[in-house]
Amino acid sequence: MSPPRMPFARQVLLSQVCLVTLVVGVGFALVGWLLERHLVHQYEQRALAVAWSVASDPDVAEAVAGDDPGRLVQARAERVRAATGALFVVVTDDRGIRFAHPNPEQLGRRVSTDPAGALAGNEVVLVEHGTLGLSARGKVPLRDRGGRIVGEVSVGFHADEIADARHRLWAFAGAFAGGALVLGLAGSTLLTRLLKRRTLGLEPHELAGLLQEREAVLTGIGEGVLAVDARGRVTVGNREAERLLGVRLSPGTSVDDLPLPPRLRAALAGDRVDNLITVAGNRVLVARHRPVRRDGRDLGGVLTLRDRTDLENLTRELDSVRGLTDALRAQRHEFANRLHTLSGLLQTNHHREAVEYLQALSAGPVAALGPGGEAVADPYLQSFLAAKTAAAEEKGVSLQVGPTSWVPSRVVAPVEVTTVVGNLVDNALEAARLGARRPAWVEVDLLAEGTTLHVSVVDSGDGVPERLRESVFAEGVSTRDGSGRGLGLALTRQTARGLGGEVRLAEPGGAGDGAGADGGTGHGAVFVARLPEVLDGVTLPGAEAGVVAEDLVGGGAAGSDGDGADVGERTREEATS
Repeated sequence: MSPPRMPFARQVLLSQVCLVTLVVGVGFALVGWLLERHLVHQYEQRALAVAWSVASDPDVAEAVAGDDPGRLVQARAERVRAATGALFVVVTDDRGIRFAHPNPEQLGRRVSTDPAGALAGNEVVLVEHGTLGLSARGKVPLRDRGGRIVGEVSVGFHADEIADARHRLWAFAGAFAGGALVLGLAGSTLLTRLLKRRTLGLEPHELAGLLQEREAVLTGIGEGVLAVDARGRVTVGNREAERLLGVRLSPGTSVDDLPLPPRLRAALAGDRVDNLITVAGNRVLVARHRPVRRDGRDLGGVLTLRDRTDLENLTRELDSVRGLTDALRAQRHEFANRLHTLSGLLQTNHHREAVEYLQALSAGPVAALGPGGEAVADPYLQSFLAAKTAAAEEKGVSLQVGPTSWVPSRVVAPVEVTTVVGNLVDNALEAARLGARRPAWVEVDLLAEGTTLHVSVVDSGDGVPERLRESVFAEGVSTRDGSGRGLGLALTRQTARGLGGEVRLAEPGGAGDGAGADGGTGHGAVFVARLPEVLDGVTLPGAEAGVVAEDLVGGGAAGSDGDGADVGERTREEATS
């Protein structure tokens, strides 16, 4: 669409000027016509009233009936004409012969206009041209004392008086119309300037183009966009932002009324923010916030959102692979040492010891998981926990699977399971490494209930501080200082809820939970998780209930002096309750 030749503001101004002029012109003409009609009617009624005042004089009627020998009618009529300012006061008999007239020469002559209406007993008002010129006239019948019509009385006011009065009224109406026109033009000019300022000088076709472009951009981009004004109210929100946040972004809604994550709410209330990672629903988002200002005035801000969920899943899988790689690297050194040991035993002819050593090695990496390692039949969980065990050893922490563990079937949601278990184990390893108890240890208990997996993780750390026990799963809350923390447990809970399960803090732990004088007993925080529909429910070969039940009888986790087994049993009961 080609832009118009004349700017829209000028078109509006000209349209308003024409409209105001037309309205004022039509109004002025209508008022003038009404005023003139009203003015003529007033003069006609005035003439009629003067005529009735003359006709009501009984002496005039008797004089006309008696041919007025004393010229009484002429004297009375002239006195009335002089008093009222009328153009003429004419009195005739029933034949139309004048008995009174301003011009004495017209006496005794027949009137120039038809007297039939008044002689018939009617009132007559009209504007008519006579011997004295154009005038507004009123004619009434003249009756004697007995009520018989003996003549008529005709009174007229000169049309020049009507014209003078009309000119005065038109001048007043014209001044009022001119003032209204000036005010209308001034208002139109101000309105045009206001319109131009409010539209930033843009033409309608430019505004329409901007609207179409905005809709195309907001709909076409793959990022979520949320714009708020200076008062914290939503002005723009595209569908991608609604999908990522899981809320309806209606314009005019206050940000405080939206169920946004705390980090996003803080970002909208602050200045520029780059690459803020947050959790919304079951999605991991990367957010950026830019404040908007124009001419030094705060106009609000724009928040852009990108979905990092798929990337986060890939990152977790890469972390798992990297953990396995680290475990293999650690085991490579250990394997070389074992080969040197075996070679030395054979070279020194200690064959029996070499056979026993080989039998110990044949237990494989499952033995390194502790007394409950053989009860975990899923190869993915075995490999994952073996990698975590190797990483824990490098941190000086003992990680073992509890003796009450039993997972006889395969995991069908490995990414979600390792997300929950991995975050809980990582937090436990860090808590144990930084805790006061030595030796540092972490115990993981896994229990299958049909297709549901129950998880409990206990460590030797110092526990969760009392001030954080109610909000430990909230985004941005962490037991350790530093930027970028407080996301793991929030993501863990969101992942578990995405599966229809839950993660909770079963026991906060702490120095008072049975810790001995040497710090080697007691435990830290206990986290439990319930993950439904993550197992296929099919028992793997070698994981029959009898064999597993036999394996469940035994000592506690290494480094816990038996106390870890008690904690594992207690938390298992809480997880399945």
